[in-house]
Amino acid sequence: MSVTLDIRLKKADKVYTEGEKVTGFIVVKSNSDLKHDGITLSMEGSVNLQLSSKNVGILEAFYNSVKPIQLVYVSCEVVSSGKLPSGTTEIPFELPLMPKQNRELYETYHGVFINISYSLKCDMKRSFLSKDLQKVQQFMVQYKQQKTELPRPVSFKISPQSLASGSSAAPDFLIRGKMDSTRCSVAKPLTGFLVLEKCAKPIRSVELQLVRVETCGCAEGYSRDATEIQNIQIGDGDIPQNIEIPIYMIFPRLFTCPTMIKLNFKIEFEINIVVVFQDDHLVTENFPILLTRE
Repeated sequence: MSVTLDIRLKKADKVYTEGEKVTGFIVVKSNSDLKHDGITLSMEGSVNLQLSSKNVGILEAFYNSVKPIQLVYVSCEVVSSGKLPSGTTEIPFELPLMPKQNRELYETYHGVFINISYSLKCDMKRSFLSKDLQKVQQFMVQYKQQKTELPRPVSFKISPQSLASGSSAAPDFLIRGKMDSTRCSVAKPLTGFLVLEKCAKPIRSVELQLVRVETCGCAEGYSRDATEIQNIQIGDGDIPQNIEIPIYMIFPRLFTCPTMIKLNFKIEFEINIVVVFQDDHLVTENFPILLTRE
């Protein structure tokens, strides 16, 4: 006997905000009458944290994964034990998306050491002679749109003297530019420009790098790690001098979220402007940015 179990959400994009009802259908397909011992549906959301082995050691990181923070959990019996007819059966459901007491909902986020995810899980219990069926369907949570704040523009100059290391190995050069705002909406691109005013050596590439900084802290340990999300080349080869080169980057949805500073974890973001010279020497200028949902 062939049986399939599926969860279909009414929203095609599977994006919900706090207080919304998550609605859809449990779809059961069977080529004959199907006896079962009950169908249950649960909704779960959690923050999963992992300590970096770089900070606390490989064995400690393996054994001391931080306990997940449960944000939402709802479970209910959709259909009591009985029999479903052959063919396709659609069972409607509706679950309110509300956090547990003394918790709040965070945006869906997939990182290296921090993951925030939400899912629906449907279980069909069957007799001991038949295998139980289970289906999991992920969905995304997004903050409600907030009022637009004033931009925070930043003008900058990059030269050997401005570098944090004060590198004497860097050639004599000067780059000036402007970030239109270091307070950015995750739904809008990061914009700005830069201009190469002078350079004693040829340039091979100018790149824009988006970095996430994930911090996990608990009784077992503490870790803070910066990892690259994406790298975009905005200047190829020995770029001409005194010409504005646009800075433009779209934030990838799953790997970014509004900046979060919470008790047990932090998710922050930075932009690096990287200049690579033809002799492979490179210089980097760092800009912390604040991501919001505007």
